[in-house]
Formats: sequence, structure tokens, C-alpha cells
Amino acid sequence: MGTWGAGNFDSDTAADHLSSLVARLVAEVTEAMAGDPVELEPDEYWGVTVPCNLELLLVLDRQGWVGVTLPPPEVIRAWRDTFLAVWERTIDGLEPKPAYKEARRAVLNDTFEQLAEASAATAAG
Repeated sequence: MGTWGAGNFDSDTAADHLSSLVARLVAEVTEAMAGDPVELEPDEYWGVTVPCNLELLLVLDRQGWVGVTLPPPEVIRAWRDTFLAVWERTIDGLEPKPAYKEARRAVLNDTFEQLAEASAATAAG
């Protein structure tokens, strides 16, 4: 097809680039989820960056650009269950204020769920 518009993401090359970027974000989350659960703790690198990757995937998906392929919703929800289990088990050790803990839990849950819903909507066509 080549180029289909004047936008920055309106070409095969741009779609390929975006697909590679999305694949990297998904691969990082997949590896983090399969790795040592300690690395998912709230004060560890993946405990902070996994939700960032998910948010970036959601932002990219909402643009409607060619090249964004999300994992299936059941995979995203399994990630959520794994991530939040670690979070729940370890967050109190950081002594957060109750309001922060409640708000952060809601943000994390919403991030995973919004991405799962976006994936389901894409699959439904």
C-alpha cells in the first residue's frame, strides 16, 4: 500500500516502526510478568514501569494507527492478577498513606482493565 496519508503514521514504514515499538513494550511486560516477582514490587523498576508500558500501549491504541496490536484481553487480565498480587503482598511494607494506597490500587486496576477492554474491542472489530 505504501503511503495512504500525510500523517506521520500514514505509511507502511511508519506502521512497521510502530509495530516494533509496540512489540517491545509487550515483550518487556511479558518478561517482567514471567520473571522474579520481587522485580514487580512497587518500589522496583518493573513495579513502576510495567504500568507505564501499559499506559503507553493504551495511548497508542487509542490513536487508531496501523501497527498497534494488543495482547488478548485474557493475557492482560492475567498480567493484572499477577501484578496486583505482588502489589498487595508488598505495598504495606512501604508504609503508604491509606488514601494513596487506595488511589494507587484503583489506578493500577483501571490501567490493566482499560487495556483489556481496548484489546477486546479491537478483537470484536
